[in-house]
Amino acid sequence: MNKTRVLIIDDSALVRSLLADIINRQPDLQVVGAAPDPLIAREMIRALDPDVLTLDIEMPKMDGLDFLERLMRLRPTPVVMVSTLTERGAQTTLRALELGAVDFVAKPRLGVAAGIEALASEICDKIRVAARARMFRHTGARPAVAAPRKQTPTQFSRLSTEKVIAIGASTGGTEAIRVVLEQLPADAPAVVITQHMPPGFTRSFAARLDGLCRLTVTEAVDGERALPGHAYIAPGDRHLKLTRSGANYQLALDDGPPVNRHRPSVEVLFRSVAAHAGPNAIGIMLTGMGKDGAAAMREMKDAGSYNIAQDEATCVVFGMPKEAIAAGAVDEVLPVQRIAQRVLERLAALGAGHRV
Repeated sequence: MNKTRVLIIDDSALVRSLLADIINRQPDLQVVGAAPDPLIAREMIRALDPDVLTLDIEMPKMDGLDFLERLMRLRPTPVVMVSTLTERGAQTTLRALELGAVDFVAKPRLGVAAGIEALASEICDKIRVAARARMFRHTGARPAVAAPRKQTPTQFSRLSTEKVIAIGASTGGTEAIRVVLEQLPADAPAVVITQHMPPGFTRSFAARLDGLCRLTVTEAVDGERALPGHAYIAPGDRHLKLTRSGANYQLALDDGPPVNRHRPSVEVLFRSVAAHAGPNAIGIMLTGMGKDGAAAMREMKDAGSYNIAQDEATCVVFGMPKEAIAAGAVDEVLPVQRIAQRVLERLAALGAGHRV
C-alpha cells in the first residue's frame, strides 16, 4: 500500500512530536519530515515532495499565511491548517481556506498533549481527505464570478417570502458558499446553510460573508424568523432545521446526536426543508467529503424541490455532490460560478409562471 506522505510544519517541538506519533500510527499515513518554520519547510518540500502538509498559522521567520499564499501560487499542495480556537484564530483560518488550504484542525490552547490526542481521528481523516482533494492554483485574488441577473424588485420580493434556498457543504465549502452568496441580490429568498465546521468558527464565517455579500449573513439563532434577504449559517456543533410558524419560515437549533458523524448535519437541514418547504425550496449541494445530505436531498426532490449540485471540476472534494447525484436527488450539475445565476433564473421563471 502506498502511504500518504505528510510533512509537519509547526514551531512547537511538542506539537511536531505529537502529530508525528498520531500520524505514524496509521497504516496508510507516514510522516516524512517535520519543520520548525516555513523557511526550513520550503527546502524540505523540494527534497521530500510530500503529499500533504500540516501547517501552523503563527510561526517565526515567516507567517503561516504568507507561506501558504506563496505555496498555492507556485506549488499547489494539499494543506491542513492547525489553528488556535480563538476569534483571531478563526478569522485567520478562514483566510487560509480562502487562500487554498483544504481544511483545518482547531488545536486546544490548554492541555495540548491531551487535546491533540483527542483529535487524532479527526486529524488523520482530514489528512486522508486532503490527499485526494483537487488543488487549484491561487493568485491571491478571488476568482471572477458572473454578474447577477437583475430582477424586478416587486416580482422578486413577492417570491422571496414563499421560497427558500438550502445549501449543504463540507470540505472546500467555505469558498464555494462565498461564490454562491456573493452573486445573490439583497431581496433573494432566505438562505439556510449547513457547513461542517466546529464551534467557535461559524460566527466568524458568517461575519466574513456578511462583509462581502448583499445579503445579510448571520449565525442562525433558535426561534428566529427566516427572512428574505438573509442567509443563516448553522452554528458549529448544533443542527439547523427549517420549521414553520403559520405562513412564516422559522429556524430551530437542535443539540441532538451527530448524523452521518456530523453536527451540524446537512441531512438534518435538508430533511426539514423537504418537510416544511417542499416545492418552494431550491437545494444546493456543494463540495465536501462523504454522503451527508444525499438521502435527504432526495426527500427534497420527492417533495417537489429543484436541486443543483456543484460539478466535479470545481469541487475541492466531489464526494457529497456525487452521492446526491447517485441518489437521484439532483436536477442539474453546474460549476460553482454558475449556480447562483441558475437559481435566479429559476426564481424569475417561477415569477413569470413557467418552468425552465
